[in-house]
Amino acid sequence: MKILEILSPETIAPRLLAQCKKDVLEELAETLTHRYPELDRDAVVDVLLEREHLGTTGIGEGIAIPHGKMRELTELVASFGRSMEGVDFQSMDNRPAHLFFLLLAPENSAGAHLKALAKISRMLKDKTFCQELMNAETADEIFQIIAHEDEKLGP
Repeated sequence: MKILEILSPETIAPRLLAQCKKDVLEELAETLTHRYPELDRDAVVDVLLEREHLGTTGIGEGIAIPHGKMRELTELVASFGRSMEGVDFQSMDNRPAHLFFLLLAPENSAGAHLKALAKISRMLKDKTFCQELMNAETADEIFQIIAHEDEKLGP
């Protein structure tokens, strides 16, 4: 699974303004609906909030990987956002999240969905990679950092 197959520079928000979990999800959903106009922003947010009610996707270490499945999708899509201040995402370690990788999958894509989640998790375990993401200035720079890590880790 290559993350670059599902992420594009226009779905990257280098400076999230959100102050709470719902606002983060709304901002990230907005980047997706600009790129994929067939998606309804409110429906995306509802799916993500529904998933959050099952348990937080804030995995700790300043990272959250909100995800969900939508009937309307025919392929995996992703967005990435960064909050310099950090947002309370009810993370497992009770620390604010700064890096957000949002993943949406078609309802019938369990295998691809899980592979993408696993790849994103592996990428974000690298502290140097996370620091590079925090230091990047632009969406294009963030995209290049992700592209490099994606290539380094292979499929």
